Amino acid sequence: MNSVITSLEPELKLTEYPYESRYFYTAGHRLHYLDEGQGDPVVMLHGNPSWSYYYRNLVSELSPFFRCIAPDHIGCGLSDKPDDKDYDYHLAQRIDDLDALLTHLGVTDRITLVLHDWGGMIGMGYAARYPQRINRLVLLNTAAFHLPASKSLPVVLKICRSWPGTLLIRGLNAFSSAASIVGVKRHSMSTNVRRSYVAPYNSWKNRIATLRFVQDIPLKPTDRGYELVSTIEASLSQFEHTPTLVCWGLKDFVFDRHFLKGWKQRLPHARYREFSDCGHYILEDASEEVIAAIRGFLSRPIKPGETSA
Repeated sequence: MNSVITSLEPELKLTEYPYESRYFYTAGHRLHYLDEGQGDPVVMLHGNPSWSYYYRNLVSELSPFFRCIAPDHIGCGLSDKPDDKDYDYHLAQRIDDLDALLTHLGVTDRITLVLHDWGGMIGMGYAARYPQRINRLVLLNTAAFHLPASKSLPVVLKICRSWPGTLLIRGLNAFSSAASIVGVKRHSMSTNVRRSYVAPYNSWKNRIATLRFVQDIPLKPTDRGYELVSTIEASLSQFEHTPTLVCWGLKDFVFDRHFLKGWKQRLPHARYREFSDCGHYILEDASEEVIAAIRGFLSRPIKPGETSA
C-alpha cells in the first residue's frame, strides 16, 4: 500500500491503486505520477476535484501493452499542495508542469492523450505546443474551448467562485465530496472508492487547488487565461485527422450536451460513444464499456489519412 496515502487516511485500503508512486520536481514542488508498463505512451490527465486514482482501472488494463503515465496536478492527489505565494495556480503553469514532466521522462513522440475535465484544457494546451507529438486523443467529459454561448455557467460553480465558495470548498470539502456523489449516475461509488477520491483533500490547506481550479475558469476577455483558452481552441483544427475517441456521460451537469456539440463541431471525424445514463465520472459509471472502447481504439492501426497533427 502506498505509505503516503496511508498517512492521509489511515483506515483506507486502496487495493485498486497498487502502483508505485514516483515524483518529479516542477516549479519547485513535488509532482506525483504513475509510470506503468512499456510501449507507446498513454498520458492520462485528471481534472478537478479528482486525481490519478480516476485512471486506476484504465492503467491496469493498458499497462501490459502501453506505457501509462498519470500525473497528479500540483495541489491534487499525492502531489505537493503549496500556498499561492509559492505556486501559480493557473492554466499556463499547469501546461508548463506537464511539458516539464514529459520532457523529463523522454516522452516526445507517439503520445496518446486521455483527457477528463480540466485535463482536456491542460492536455490540449500541451498538444497545441507540440501537435506533431500527438498520435491519438481520448476525450472523456472535458473541454478545450470556451464555455459554449448556448450554456450558462452552472449556479453551483458561480457560488464556488465567490467568497462563500471558499468556505464551502476549503472549509467543508463540499466540492470534492459532492462530486463523488453527483458525478456518477448509473452506479453509486462504494464508500471506499468515494473516500479514496476525497482522501487527498483532507484539510483547508490541502483543498487549495480544488478552489483555484474553479476560480481559474476564464469567462470573459478580461479574465486571466481567456486569451490562452482562445489559442487552445483555435489549435483544435490541427487535429482534424488525428484518430480521436470521445466517450461522454450525458448526465454531466457541467460538461453536458452543449460541450459535446462543441466537440462534434470541431472534431467531426471522431468516434463518439454517448452514455445516456452516465454522469461526469464516466470511467466510474461505465468503467467496463469505456475501458473496452479505449482498449479497442488504441489497438486499431492508424489508417491512411489518419495522422498525427
